[in-house]
Amino acid sequence: EVQLQASGGGLVQPGGSLRLSCAASAFSFDDYAIGWFRQAPGKEREGVSCITSSGGSTYFADSVKGRFTISRDNAKNTVYLQMNNLKLEDTAVYYCAADGSDYGLCQRPLRPYNFDSWGQGTLVTVSS
Repeated sequence: EVQLQASGGGLVQPGGSLRLSCAASAFSFDDYAIGWFRQAPGKEREGVSCITSSGGSTYFADSVKGRFTISRDNAKNTVYLQMNNLKLEDTAVYYCAADGSDYGLCQRPLRPYNFDSWGQGTLVTVSS
């Protein structure tokens, strides 16, 4: 089990950028794949991105591919989601989640029920 804290959200204009952070408390942080999900009002939670425990492989939803990047610093127990060229439809609460199964790999398709621990979420609002 790992405790996660998502941060970095805020208000940004279309075309702007934000960098989200997911800080973990687990000593064995490098055993977990970390996923980012988002949930917009009235919509289901959807997978955005995932990074394997080693950071060797990443996944991005088609809707954010080419605009978002994910990285991790296991020495700092932190995963980052760099969001560039933000669009209005990116507005959502963003959650990071940890998956300790599947040997540190990102299970695909990226589904919420495959992730064991969740951060509290951070709100990203894209508006002009």
